[in-house]
Amino acid sequence: MDVIDLRSDTVTRPSPEMREVMARAEVGDDLMGEDPSVHALEEAAAARIGKEAALFVPSGTMANFVALLTHCGRGDEAVAGSESHILNHEGMGASVLGSIPVRAARNDDRGRMDPAEVRGLLRESWPRTAVVCLENTHNRCGGAALTASEMRAVADVAHERGVKVHVDGARIFNAAAALETEASALVAEADTVSFCFSKGLGAPVGSVITGPREFIERARQNRRLLGGSMRQSGIVASAALYALEHNVDRLVEDHANARRLGAAIAEMPHVRMDPAGVDTNIVFFTLEGVDGAEFRRRLAEEGVLCTGTSTQRVRMVCHVDVTAAQIEAAIPRIRAVLESLPAAS
Repeated sequence: MDVIDLRSDTVTRPSPEMREVMARAEVGDDLMGEDPSVHALEEAAAARIGKEAALFVPSGTMANFVALLTHCGRGDEAVAGSESHILNHEGMGASVLGSIPVRAARNDDRGRMDPAEVRGLLRESWPRTAVVCLENTHNRCGGAALTASEMRAVADVAHERGVKVHVDGARIFNAAAALETEASALVAEADTVSFCFSKGLGAPVGSVITGPREFIERARQNRRLLGGSMRQSGIVASAALYALEHNVDRLVEDHANARRLGAAIAEMPHVRMDPAGVDTNIVFFTLEGVDGAEFRRRLAEEGVLCTGTSTQRVRMVCHVDVTAAQIEAAIPRIRAVLESLPAAS
């Protein structure tokens, strides 16, 4: 049986072409600043996002943590969305390891923050608010793509008070594709931006922090503090550069697959969802009247893998390793499982 893995876009594997690039990569000791493949990736990433410089790190969690450590001094605080990854899905590293309190501004059902609420949370003295964190796409809210104007409204409030803005742009290129714009336009008002190569772009590992050159040099020291400085990391940096050069334009295919999947699921029994809410490559839906854990178990037996943010809330993610034909094959399997489930007691 063909297993269709919709758990996340992090499950992708390097294509033969990407593996060939990795095998031929020029490498050096990156801690000593001598890896040419890392240099090439950092330059390309900074240019693509419209910032001065970039820093390659092993993960998106580390990228955000390094950014917050670099923005915040001892006694400073950050503001992030109530449903953000920084607050909910990254081990509370900023607070636990960085001594950085993170205050929550409410995210609405599209992941947006109210600029007026953000303004009320900003503090000028002990503790001083050093940075406001935005997220785009907003994964907790269904892969929603925030527009440039929505991001600018919050950034303007922060900058009026001398507070920096960091964007967790793990899937920023998905947002740009959905909005038919450039990623650099979405984050033009941000001081720093992180994004992942190992999610929608299909590389095996790695993220990047972008921003002013002076900031990136300070961030480099914090990367070392966290054990994120690597040696011959050009092998994985070359895969990330291949992904940046070859897998951005194809994101629209993942979005089309997700829209097809969402539209079909919305018509199935025991499902509550609005297919119009599928902006990018992520489909969320809520199960009603059946057991969500049993649904996922039976669906896995039928060769379709998924996850969820709760027992009844299901997440399916389209990516480079899932074809349109596989989506068409998954749809009847999902429907058959839903129709076969007994009513929950």
